[in-house]
Amino acid sequence: MNRTLEPELMDDAAQVLAYAAADFSQENQGFVDRFCEYFQDFSEGHVLDFGCGPGDIPIRFARAVPGCRMTGIDASAPMVRLAEATVQQAGLSGRITFRCERFQAVALGEPADAAISNSLLHHVPNPLQFWHKLRLALKPGSPVLVMDLLRPASPEEALAIVDRYASGAPDILKMDFYNSLLAAFTEDEVAAQLAEMNLSRLMIDVPDDRHWIVGGLV
Repeated sequence: MNRTLEPELMDDAAQVLAYAAADFSQENQGFVDRFCEYFQDFSEGHVLDFGCGPGDIPIRFARAVPGCRMTGIDASAPMVRLAEATVQQAGLSGRITFRCERFQAVALGEPADAAISNSLLHHVPNPLQFWHKLRLALKPGSPVLVMDLLRPASPEEALAIVDRYASGAPDILKMDFYNSLLAAFTEDEVAAQLAEMNLSRLMIDVPDDRHWIVGGLV
């Protein structure tokens, strides 16, 4: 099945609120736990979260790594407003800040110490831009963890995955999940992207039937 692009930004207010209200706690905490498992020596520094969404992962990460400070980057203004309110309520505004801009345009005063990204890449028309920016934004040898959806072999399989994991979700979320699966990349495509960007030392894992994970030092 060929890739079918979906909108790059999640700007619809109803869609943003539905996404933020959904329970991704298990997936998000698992993502943070995996970073801590992969990079046990990482205890402090500036961490970038590309495609930070409503701020749940930055909060979980900041609590798991008390010595870090975080910058969440998301091009959706409604998402960033929601993330800022959530972080303020969590009492972590002093350690987590947000930037409402496309990752391609992000300019930092100095390279960061680590980067994470969950479910951004399938929104990106040209994935090589993402990997290029990731490398430019980090100090050499910095830890990276990227997770995203895995494109199924057919639309029918995508529908089956939606039914398997989101049957009770609102229709707007089920449609978004389906479209995201169609816009996602396969394991082989991600491997080719890493090879083209000279990032082959980053390792790819496929932990389940709907995700791939890339981790390592850039």
